[in-house]
Amino acid sequence: MKTSHEYPADYSPSPRLPPSAEIPTECAGWRLDAALAKLFPEHSRSRLQGWLKQGLIRLDGSEAEPKRKVYGGERIAFEAGAAAAPAASLADAAEDIALSVVFEDEHLIVVDKPAGLVVHPGNGNASGTLMNALLHHAPQLAGIPRAGIVHRLDKDTSGLLVVARTLTAQTDLVRQMQARTVQRHYVALALGTVERDGTVDAPLGRHAAQRTRMAIVRTGGKEARTHYAVLERFAKATLLECRLETGRTHQIRVHLASIKHPLAGDPVYGKAKSGDPRLDAFPRQALHAWRLALRHPATGAEMAWESPLPADFAQLLEALRHD
Repeated sequence: MKTSHEYPADYSPSPRLPPSAEIPTECAGWRLDAALAKLFPEHSRSRLQGWLKQGLIRLDGSEAEPKRKVYGGERIAFEAGAAAAPAASLADAAEDIALSVVFEDEHLIVVDKPAGLVVHPGNGNASGTLMNALLHHAPQLAGIPRAGIVHRLDKDTSGLLVVARTLTAQTDLVRQMQARTVQRHYVALALGTVERDGTVDAPLGRHAAQRTRMAIVRTGGKEARTHYAVLERFAKATLLECRLETGRTHQIRVHLASIKHPLAGDPVYGKAKSGDPRLDAFPRQALHAWRLALRHPATGAEMAWESPLPADFAQLLEALRHD
């Protein structure tokens, strides 16, 4: 059921930015975007760069490029559009969709996403997404870019996903992702016999002909690295634990397919038949984000969560073990 939220009278979705500020002398010689990131750590550098390019931040009354050098003493002025939140449009997007929340405080929400739930609205999925559910669960997320979502899972991949409840938390989590200190572990059922543990180190990009697919792209692709370890072997498949060093779209699916061990049930990258009807009939890619670990953006404490296998995945494994 789709619902909209009333916001309390004192609720302001826009982050508090001063009308003006001064570049401190300690930033002399820095790029403007770097100086702004130091002054306003609750905002990511890319967000500040975007406002600069839109002319929403002025330096001594004029527009300025992010790479412009500063010398200290310059005045920064924020236009009215800077940090404007999309609350008006997102408020009506809130939907009463059940969420499995495994952790929540004033900074974070950790969700156990079921298979079949799309993370963001998009073509063919204008509603009924995790974002819509989050906006109903925590209406203040309307004031956070992307409703606080900092990473994604494919529609038919289940498991753990973290959401930021504040701009400061979102900026910190994005920086942890960029520093590759967020640990994301997956359980994957790959077709065939994987002989030993290993790593796939191959850059990824859009497929040249099929733009909805990803592919290994040696020239111009983004760095991508997946570590995998054998957990259990079956007659026609191998259960793996995969650890992401990078987090590219479809990374595990493409990397395992590239070594001739596509995921069971993968409709895009795993079309080869295994010879086992139970594997070939599995209705989605057999991939589950079972463990998530990160540093709490406010306290600095190391935190970790685990998620049990969903019923369909667990039942498939039990059937394979009975052989």
